[in-house]
Amino acid sequence: TLRKVAEALENWELTQMLSGEYDKNACTVTVQAGAGGVDAMDWAEMLERMYCRWAKKKGFAYKVVDETAGETAGIKTATIQIDGTNAFGFLRGEKGAHRLVRISPFNAQGKRQTSFAGVEVMPVLDESATAKVELNDRDLEISTMRAGGAGGQNVNKVETAVRVVHVPTGITVKCSQERQQNMNKETALRILKSKLLVLAREQQAQAISDLRGDAVSADFGSQIRNYVLYPYKMAKDTRSGVET
Repeated sequence: TLRKVAEALENWELTQMLSGEYDKNACTVTVQAGAGGVDAMDWAEMLERMYCRWAKKKGFAYKVVDETAGETAGIKTATIQIDGTNAFGFLRGEKGAHRLVRISPFNAQGKRQTSFAGVEVMPVLDESATAKVELNDRDLEISTMRAGGAGGQNVNKVETAVRVVHVPTGITVKCSQERQQNMNKETALRILKSKLLVLAREQQAQAISDLRGDAVSADFGSQIRNYVLYPYKMAKDTRSGVET
């Protein structure tokens, strides 16, 4: 029937769209507050919840690998690992700056506020692939710190959080959600290896840009999507022109 043909065509189109080298992999989504102060931090937290709810709705497993809370509200940055078939393929288009326009709940005068948050999406490679990546200790800067937020006995008492910086590339990975320092270090190194391996496999600068995205500038004029809550309600993707 015509309906079955339409469904088959839709499935074929989806298969073609998710045919990238890493599209079937799990991924990490990093959300970072941009321009807009407290409102931007609140907006970053809203995006974090949105991606977690999306993953739950899709039946994907997810966990917050790292989260840094804002001083007043929201978050400064958060990294979510999402495990599911085609997770990276579904989410790779989310990288870029996201703009929110609304009446600020933090403004006593009730003025309209524009806020920005940057999103980066990277695939997670399995251990068999990352095991091939050798890291020189001289290229790594590893530091520990106390994990913030609510948690077990170790939180805010023992330095369980780990930050790893790969000096040659400047890539930084931080993990703070595990209870033990060595577990956080293992997770951080695994994510770092995935990023390095993915970038190393791409030979051309443009290919790297398409995969990782240029350094996300979460500021005016750089957004990939607008979310407007006042004076009207609309979400519009600036790349495709699609709006709701």
